[in-house]
This record gives sequence, C-alpha cells and structure tokens, in this order.
Amino acid sequence: MNIEQARFNMIEQQIRPWDVLDTDVLDLLLVVKRENFVPEAHKNLAFVDTMIPLADGESMLTPKLEARIVQDVATKKHENVLLVGAGTGYLAALLSHRARHVTAVDISPEMKAIAEKNLAANGISNVSVELGNAAQGWANGAPFDAIVVSGSLPVLPEALLQNVKVGGRILAIIGESPVMSAHLITRTGEHGYDTKKLFETDVKALNGAATPSHFTF
Repeated sequence: MNIEQARFNMIEQQIRPWDVLDTDVLDLLLVVKRENFVPEAHKNLAFVDTMIPLADGESMLTPKLEARIVQDVATKKHENVLLVGAGTGYLAALLSHRARHVTAVDISPEMKAIAEKNLAANGISNVSVELGNAAQGWANGAPFDAIVVSGSLPVLPEALLQNVKVGGRILAIIGESPVMSAHLITRTGEHGYDTKKLFETDVKALNGAATPSHFTF
C-alpha cells in the first residue's frame, strides 16, 4: 500500500466531502500520522471509512468524524481542552496542535497506557492522559475552554456543562442508536447555554456514560 496515496485519498474522498474544508485541519491530517495511532492488528484500516475496534470494547472514530470534530470545535492556541475518552491518542494529538494543552481522560487503564505510548512516540508533549470516568464530569483542571466527547452520550450530564468556562464550548454526540446528533454547546453565562446542531451520526456510546431512566412516574 502506498501510504501517502492512501492518506491523500482519505482526505479527498472521505473528509472533504463531509464539509471539512478548513485548510489548517486538512494540513494537520498530513502532519499527524493516523497509522501511528491505529492498533497493529488493524493497520490496514488506518485510512478506511470505518470505526476500528479497540481494547475494552472501545472504538476509534472514522477519519471524517475525527476531522469534523477538530474543525467544528475550533480550538485556539491559548486554550485548555478536555477530551473525554482518550482512545489511542489520535484525536488528542490532532487537538493538541491547535490548543495550549489537552487533558485526555479514559476509563480504561489499558487505553490510557496505549494513548500515552502513542503520544510519546509521536513527540506530542502538551497532552496529559488521566485515568477516570470523565463522561460524568471532570473537575480536575476545570473549567476548560473546550470539551470534546469522543463517543456518544445518551444525555449530556450537568457536571460536564459546569466543567466548561463561560464563553467556552462542548462538542458532544448526544442520543441513542440509531438516532443521535453532534451538538456544539456554547456556555453564554453562569446558567445559559446556546446549542447548535451540527450533523447526525451514529457512534458507540462512551464507556461510563450516565444512562437516563426510561421510567416515568
């Protein structure tokens, strides 16, 4: 496989058609080598439009979804970012190039170790990987300028809303399969939030996500 041709095809055939047109993001996909973050057993899927299975039942998002998230959350060089779900470290690596610091939190000790190893191997020093369940909020380092949730949540917990600064934003995929949407939630005040629906998708629920009650009283 010609890796650079495969990477070019991924960008032109999957990512651009999905409204990822920010040249900084497209350039970033050339710089941060996705194949370096894909598990050895699935290297042949590094540039394929599919979710890649990871340890502990987790999965790596599709390339177009990762790129769209980075574009739409639009982190800036002075910002501190919380990534809920570290995965293999690839999304953290992309975000880190456009942020001051990324705190990536994973519920799985194995995934935490994999992310740390991959980030170090690729020379990325402004990401810290922590162990825990940030799907229900993460006070350590809060409030953050931006929060990115790397899997879906049935509902967005109040704690995460409180973890973002006024003026900051949360990018989260909310809902239950097969109907869920990506939302950009901007905190406008102490108790005010502005929500913009970005696109519809269907991705695996994040490990440790709060499950809403389906009972009514």
